[in-house]
Amino acid sequence: MAVAPTNRLGYDATSLNALKGTAARDPKAAVREAARQFESLFMQELMKSMRATTLDSGMLDNQGSKLGTEMLDSQMATSLSGMKGGLSDAIMKQLERQMGLSPGPIPATGAKATANTTAQPLDRLDKAVKIPEKSAAGFVQQHTEAAAQAESATGIPAAFMIAQAAHETGWGRKEIKHADGTPANNLFGIKAGANWNGPVAEVTTTEYIGGVARKVTAKFRAYASHAESFADYAKLIKDSPRYANVVAKGSSAAGFAQGLQKAGYATDPAYAEKLTRVINTTLRLQRSASA
Repeated sequence: MAVAPTNRLGYDATSLNALKGTAARDPKAAVREAARQFESLFMQELMKSMRATTLDSGMLDNQGSKLGTEMLDSQMATSLSGMKGGLSDAIMKQLERQMGLSPGPIPATGAKATANTTAQPLDRLDKAVKIPEKSAAGFVQQHTEAAAQAESATGIPAAFMIAQAAHETGWGRKEIKHADGTPANNLFGIKAGANWNGPVAEVTTTEYIGGVARKVTAKFRAYASHAESFADYAKLIKDSPRYANVVAKGSSAAGFAQGLQKAGYATDPAYAEKLTRVINTTLRLQRSASA
């Protein structure tokens, strides 16, 4: 649903309410209109600054002429804003990325990529392949079945959980490993707390303490397989009161990502924004595979 450009800006209460209503129905159209209005305001201020540098005209300079000039500038700024390739385009793209409305880039999977480009599950390949080396498409396909089972347990879309695993492991290239180099199969970066009685992998990781990134040594849960990792993650999200809001708002990409960040799943202050981009990439990969 498109939104027709209007001469009324968002600081008009009626216009602002209309923009809020559009945002609920069609977020992209609302972002486009908001970007156009930002550009219009910027151009008005620019014209005002330019006129301020010129000399006053003298006896013809009065309140009426100033009002007429301001109205003319406002009309001109509104007419020129929203043009393709203009400032509003750049603002719109930035807002869409921040709101998770624009898909992120698909990691390289061609011949020059460092990842394995096969779409086969890696545990069924004829030749040996290092576990961390997966293409983005292969990563999605490999974990689809385990993610579907986690979806049955939590109600959270499987694609969202695959995306979180991809974000935590760099599409499988940076999985947690034991000291001897063998994989711990921990796709979600779940730490081994006092209640964990299973095997662990102790590694150096980055934590944000007071907003500052620091390298620390931490113990993480280790599993016999990636499927066990998905199952344990589903149990954690479903059973812990801490993540109740994640399950409740898990139907939207932004709601899921923001819910995890608010619940303290990760210390990275930009975790929700980064995860939302990876979710959109995963959905895009799935659409490409089914096309």
